[in-house]
Amino acid sequence: MKNIIVGIGEALWDVLPEGKKIGGAPANFAYHVSQLGLESCVVSAVGDDKLGLEILDNFNEKKLNHLIHKVPYPTGTVQVELDENGIPCYDIKENVAWDNIPFTQELKDLAHNTCAVCFGSLAQRNVVSRNTILHFLDEMPDGDNKYKVFDINLRQGFYTKEILCQSMEKCNVLKINDEELITVSRLFGYPGIDLQDKCWILLAKYDLKMLILTCGVNGSYVFTPGHISFVETPKVNVADTVGAGDSFTATFIASLLKGMTISEAHKLAVEISAYVCTQNGAMPVLPDCYKR
Repeated sequence: MKNIIVGIGEALWDVLPEGKKIGGAPANFAYHVSQLGLESCVVSAVGDDKLGLEILDNFNEKKLNHLIHKVPYPTGTVQVELDENGIPCYDIKENVAWDNIPFTQELKDLAHNTCAVCFGSLAQRNVVSRNTILHFLDEMPDGDNKYKVFDINLRQGFYTKEILCQSMEKCNVLKINDEELITVSRLFGYPGIDLQDKCWILLAKYDLKMLILTCGVNGSYVFTPGHISFVETPKVNVADTVGAGDSFTATFIASLLKGMTISEAHKLAVEISAYVCTQNGAMPVLPDCYKR
């Protein structure tokens, strides 16, 4: 039980017009890490209900290690409806199980054996899960090969400047997309600066090891003190983009832990996330060439 890679936060069902699909960035992240041959674990909470049991069954079928607490709240759901133009609208139900992840001795022990964790802002909308995530980060060891990744993941109005600041102070890797960067820069009071300069400011202000900026079809960047890695986004036939960002983060961190350079890890992360875009769902099985 050493060097585990953890995804912590929301576990839920996306309820779509055609049926429900399992959702939540932490599980997507942990699943792709496990496919790349490293030990991972997803941490969240479900209710003692049918939807919660189905999530556990799904993780077990995928052989995905998990520390999922059962709590006296309903399992999380997101109601996804399409407007008249076919654009999805999301209603993320509140006061659900993943809002109430408890900090237990078992979770503390896991933190002591974690070399990398990925967390977001959505799972911190409730003070219970927020405190658990922050406590987990504090219990994790620090060091050269220890990564605390804040994948900012802004959703609806479920974030505040305080949550974002606190998370950036706790993390050493920030992952953000171009739209989120504009929102954050407005919130922090430097809206008139170009995107790259905003990244340099955040990198220095929060003493980050690296900042990952994704810009959709316009490529992605990894900023480290004094250096930028840029990789173009490949053109692929997109089936859906669900989970592609989580596969990027998982591949990038797993590759660094396997000894790749930042440029090599970045290139592979782009390739695998592009492949995930060509598949339906957030957790497709990766081809063997990537697993090697």
